[in-house]
Amino acid sequence: MIEKIIDHNQLLALIISQKFHAPGIHFFTPNELSQQLAYMHHPAGKVIQPHIHNSFVREVQYTQEVLFIKKGKLRVDFYNNQQQYLESRILEAADVILLVAGGHGFEVLEEIEMIEVKQGPYVGEQDKTRFIGINSKETKIIQ
Repeated sequence: MIEKIIDHNQLLALIISQKFHAPGIHFFTPNELSQQLAYMHHPAGKVIQPHIHNSFVREVQYTQEVLFIKKGKLRVDFYNNQQQYLESRILEAADVILLVAGGHGFEVLEEIEMIEVKQGPYVGEQDKTRFIGINSKETKIIQ
């Protein structure tokens, strides 16, 4: 239900299946990761104390992004930092993925609606290096 995509001890991605359910708060990311991801499940009547987030300077080295799949099916292809293809996964409605490091590419398998969240500010084409990926016949889909 929680899957880590790892290459040579480097976390590339974290997939939270729509099947994951547990009471309370569950952080999936270590404190030092610049994008934090948690699951929360509370009963009716639970009060979360009002709060503000304090100003704190943070340094972000790499953009990390979270995709929330609302509808459809998406193949995610994972690459290492040397742009070498590793493997692929299929995401479906209500799945969530945190892309931490390495490279990634996508193919929409069924019409998709998704929400992306990532750190800003966005600096356009300086934000990424594009490269030629695999074609669908070359995929190694791990289930």
